[in-house]
Amino acid sequence: MSEESLPEDAGAQGARAGYDSTREEPGEALPAYAERVLDVAELIPAGRVMTYGDVAEWLEEGGPRQVGRVMALYGGAVPWWRVVRADGALLPGHEQRALGHYRAEGTPLKEASRAAEGHLPRLDMRRARWDGGERAEGHT
Repeated sequence: MSEESLPEDAGAQGARAGYDSTREEPGEALPAYAERVLDVAELIPAGRVMTYGDVAEWLEEGGPRQVGRVMALYGGAVPWWRVVRADGALLPGHEQRALGHYRAEGTPLKEASRAAEGHLPRLDMRRARWDGGERAEGHT
């Protein structure tokens, strides 16, 4: 996906790194949309998740793909594992790291059947999904 598909202020490389890194790039401004997405990710309580679409809906801007792109580019410095796919599948390529976080935080999981590829659990979206609750008041 190109950066052109992000909302207009989210295309530049920013201060927060993607899923694979938590280092910050000094001196580079983070696009405003990316900053808002990352702020939402930081609000999600331990043990709870929001989907990419939930975040976009909460911000009333962008869509799931734009949120996913922001998380891929800049999400390493926030609890990225709390922004997830709507089907509850673990982030491809980061399954074990995410699973460690979910287990440490007590995030509800559905254990995989023996027939499931890789025998990886999924998030129990019915129980783990967070709607923004009382901590969401006053969001931007």
